[in-house]
Amino acid sequence: MAKNVLTGSRIRARRADYGLKQSELAERVGISPSYLNLIEHNRRRIGGKLLVALARALETEPVALSEGAETALVDALREAAVEAPAGRAGPEKANALSAEELDRVEEFAGRFPGWAALLAETHARVREAERSVEALSDRLSHDPHLSASLHEMLSSVTAIRSTAAILADTPDLDRDWLNRFHRNINDDSARLAESAEGLVRYLDDGGSADAGAGTPQEEVEAWFGRSGFHVEALEAGGAAGGEGGPEKMVAEARSAGQLRGAAAREMATARLERYRADAEAMPLAAFAEAAHEAGYDPGTLAGRYGLPVEAVLRRLASLPREGLPGEIGLVSCDGSGTLTFRKPVQGFPMPRFGAACALWPLYAALTRPAMPVRAVVEMAGRSPRRFTAFAICRPVGALGFGAPQVFEAHMLLLDEGFGGAREAREVLELGTSCRICPREACPARREPSIIGRQG
Repeated sequence: MAKNVLTGSRIRARRADYGLKQSELAERVGISPSYLNLIEHNRRRIGGKLLVALARALETEPVALSEGAETALVDALREAAVEAPAGRAGPEKANALSAEELDRVEEFAGRFPGWAALLAETHARVREAERSVEALSDRLSHDPHLSASLHEMLSSVTAIRSTAAILADTPDLDRDWLNRFHRNINDDSARLAESAEGLVRYLDDGGSADAGAGTPQEEVEAWFGRSGFHVEALEAGGAAGGEGGPEKMVAEARSAGQLRGAAAREMATARLERYRADAEAMPLAAFAEAAHEAGYDPGTLAGRYGLPVEAVLRRLASLPREGLPGEIGLVSCDGSGTLTFRKPVQGFPMPRFGAACALWPLYAALTRPAMPVRAVVEMAGRSPRRFTAFAICRPVGALGFGAPQVFEAHMLLLDEGFGGAREAREVLELGTSCRICPREACPARREPSIIGRQG
């Protein structure tokens, strides 16, 4: 239902809140009660002087009556309705609301903005909680540091238990051996306490679903994420664009309590150097304009600039969010399939630990080096989202006869805001990783999912 059609409903709700009778309001604005009744039941369109007069009589702004609830709130309510469980509607329906009820979402938001905002906020919290459960489940299953810490603790517990059993079962133990076992228990218990403290510290530092500095890679990604993966200082003319710029930026980050590990600082410096090289080859203003003209097609841009496609993918992912029609994500992996870089995009979760979905175009590109891959993909979930994916795999490092070849693959993700994905006929259905993917019928499934099923 169009916004201007609901103007009458908002006038009626405002009048009721203001404590005016229909006849009283009609008299104030100089119209008949019957005509106001038609307006309030959305049977007459109004505007101009009459709308201004009604707004003045109801002590509000005309736009509050004509526009109603914000678009973002209405969109959030529609999303909540789409993702709602079947409930009373029965399993034969996609959600718990009828088509008529869905058509009146904006009217609900306009008449009861407080309840609408509360419902939208609750839905957002539920989604965030579900996402946290999935991410934490993935972490508990695959985090190597967590696994090593738990193994260390279990080893200490086992050692203490064994020593205690010897002391309990051998009452006439020699004093030298007795003292030695006492020292062992003391040392093992101290090691257990230290391991427990380290585990708690690690979980506190990196236990959230989205962030955390459990590994140097995560430290670097979190640091880049604070600026939206756009480093203004390294763009043309930036203060840090000169000699020693990346090293200076990393040093400043360390002083600010970020990039604490030496490995993270080394990785950040290397990525900043590559960022600076990409920015020099593709200046921001000209590249942003060229990307818009090319429909954000990496192949067209690579041909225009005469650069490798992977460089264009990186540059597109570094564009500032302002002015873009949608979000851009980027993910990279090495020859083993391990994700080496992640710029997340809403609606396309990327696992922190363990393997990702084998159907990602990223891995298809890995099997066909130098051959570009393009696909429209749909991520599994209650509210599936589509993305246009561009992927390519290239050898990295020096090439030589007899030397091992090292490959790196990159995948750029453009969300539905860039157009084309929603209307595509051929769509590749995929997920995050098997353990938290609801697509039971997936041909690439390697282990059962721990969450709800989906066909």
